[in-house]
Amino acid sequence: MSGGPPTVRAVVFDLDGTLVDSMPMVLRAFAHALEPFCPPRSDEELLARLGGPPERTFRQLIGEARQVPEAMRRLREFTLANWHLIQPFPGMHSLLDDLRGGGCQIGLWTGRERESTEWILREQNLTTRVDACVCGDDLPTHKPHPAGLAATLGKLSVAGDEALFVGDADVDVLAGTEAGVRTVLIRHGRPVDAEILSKAWQVVETPEAAYAVVRLMALKRGARR
Repeated sequence: MSGGPPTVRAVVFDLDGTLVDSMPMVLRAFAHALEPFCPPRSDEELLARLGGPPERTFRQLIGEARQVPEAMRRLREFTLANWHLIQPFPGMHSLLDDLRGGGCQIGLWTGRERESTEWILREQNLTTRVDACVCGDDLPTHKPHPAGLAATLGKLSVAGDEALFVGDADVDVLAGTEAGVRTVLIRHGRPVDAEILSKAWQVVETPEAAYAVVRLMALKRGARR
């Protein structure tokens, strides 16, 4: 019996900040949605609040539940008018194609709601490249609760120790740790708490660096059984 970690049979990706560069648009959309209801928030504060459903973020930042529907309307309005600002990270499509060609399944677990997720998947030609997808409104729980990751792996019929999870948020690391999945954190140059760093399987600066880690583990080690 050979030693080392189990063969990687699936890679689960977060969407925003991991496969597509949507964060500039997302931050502008949230700032637009919040403008009538509260003082301007820094990008750093908004980033710290993201990772779950927008309604939760708005409730935390506005403090008035009755104003959340209007904030959601403004968020959707801005987003629909600015889809063109979302772009794939370099090398994303070729990585997914290589994974599929190497016999490795691809999962997607995102806090984004299904409607906009499916729109991005269509626009970025990802629909047929993803084998299983769990969105923020598919389950009653949200990151860092690991249920969404477990559901994604269940759809792929893959055990946690046979998968990698790649994300760019602290909640991704916490969820991956809880689910027993090796998690690659993309930090995008931001400071990360020492506890999160200790829980991440690997920490890289950019999506391209994360893709290199995935290639090494899922392809060079052999994704096929």
